[in-house]
Amino acid sequence: MHNSVNILTQIVEKRKKDISESGLTFGISIPEKRTREVHPFLKTKGVILEVKRASPSKGDIKADLDSYETALSYANCGAGAISCLTEKNYFKGTLEDLMNVCRAADDYEKQNAQSGIKVISPAVLRKDFLLYSEEIEVSYRAGADAVLLIARILDEKTIFKMAEEVVRLKMSALIEIREESDLKKIKKIVKKLPSENFVYGINSRDLATFKIDLLRPCMMVNKIKKIAGDDARIIFESGVKNPECAFSAGSMGFSGLLLGEAAAKNPEIRKNLVASFLSAAHTDNAVFWNEYASEYALEYMPNGTSKTKVKICGITRIEDAELADKLGSSFLGFIFADAFPRSITRDNRLEKILPHLKKLKAKKIAVITNLDSKESLLAFKLVREKVFDAIQFHKIKYENVSKELLFLPHYFATDSLEEYEKLISKGELRVLFDSKDIRNSASKNLNDCKWIAGGINEKNISDVIKKFSPELIDISSGIELENEIGIKDKNKMKKLFKKRSLK
Repeated sequence: MHNSVNILTQIVEKRKKDISESGLTFGISIPEKRTREVHPFLKTKGVILEVKRASPSKGDIKADLDSYETALSYANCGAGAISCLTEKNYFKGTLEDLMNVCRAADDYEKQNAQSGIKVISPAVLRKDFLLYSEEIEVSYRAGADAVLLIARILDEKTIFKMAEEVVRLKMSALIEIREESDLKKIKKIVKKLPSENFVYGINSRDLATFKIDLLRPCMMVNKIKKIAGDDARIIFESGVKNPECAFSAGSMGFSGLLLGEAAAKNPEIRKNLVASFLSAAHTDNAVFWNEYASEYALEYMPNGTSKTKVKICGITRIEDAELADKLGSSFLGFIFADAFPRSITRDNRLEKILPHLKKLKAKKIAVITNLDSKESLLAFKLVREKVFDAIQFHKIKYENVSKELLFLPHYFATDSLEEYEKLISKGELRVLFDSKDIRNSASKNLNDCKWIAGGINEKNISDVIKKFSPELIDISSGIELENEIGIKDKNKMKKLFKKRSLK
């Protein structure tokens, strides 16, 4: 991966230089007039598969990719649209690729017509870092049905002028939004131009650093709908590597999914990727994470993260739960495993605490360590009945959890970075990394872990936050009374909450 602080800036600057030297077509011959009809872009739920040879984060993905054959394969796999990278320096794409993809889409329609099957070919999206309104007509002449407009690299005046060109040519635009400032740039478009020409995309990949956060698209959905309306079509972009992750994105209620590397690199799973997204039901787990993302975005995004979220775990008494709730804990953890001294299922603790849970604002988390224990079965029942809000699968392997249980609100906790990365790749939006001593972890990748636990207390919390800037910290024994397992120390808890500010 490039060491630049802002890869996006590098891409844009090189592109400007290339345009100044070679023109808007980069020296490639394109038709004077468009030769194909304009196809509607993702009017119903669908997957956009991407013709992509390389990327700044991965280098070569499939250097020998044939754009025509790949696009034809995508059409046959049920792609709702086909995206074609035309940026040459980092993605190794060209306008020739775009024209090849358009030809493949048209041939797909003709071949089916010859077989007596009437189909409409997938729309073709030109994906590039477009900077000038004149590039819309270049894209149109080359055959694109839609263009990508990245709000982050365009000012309000330019993006509106480009959007006007899109409407004039009866094309569509996928407007990519990721930051709070991007939202302001679409207000005039929504107010003055027809909504049917515009689809909104939220990239899970930060184009400045190329880091992925699969929850980021969910954070922006309500913000976009507040401006563009509840019927706005919103696309989940990037980060999906396998069918499980495609299902996860599909369950969150997005109109579409844009798939790049996974589709280009793995022909054998293309159909499954599309089918998984299209068949995804809106699960209770999706409801839980949409709610979390929406609350997180409202609370933190306008001014940047100011406070780390806290989960107080190993709670055994209602008074400890009530104090943690009052102090601002986001999650309260209750252990459902009799083998552990902090288990809520020992000594009639659960019976005593149950009548008081409804009045607590914090999310109640049932922590399990064994899928088949009687305590875990009770936890599943209480989550289904909405007495508890979610399950924490503590050090339980993803492949051992049934699909039915994955539909319940949940997250995983692990002490293995390899397992952590696998869980994220499967579409788990947040994973708790639980180290024995998080402060002294030698892992260079730990800064990517947004939820952390391990040896945190009221004395070291400031250092932990300064070092890792976590979204959430999980604390159990670090705020207990001396020699009193499961009993929280009120003074330690109060000190801890006072020190959780990032600023």
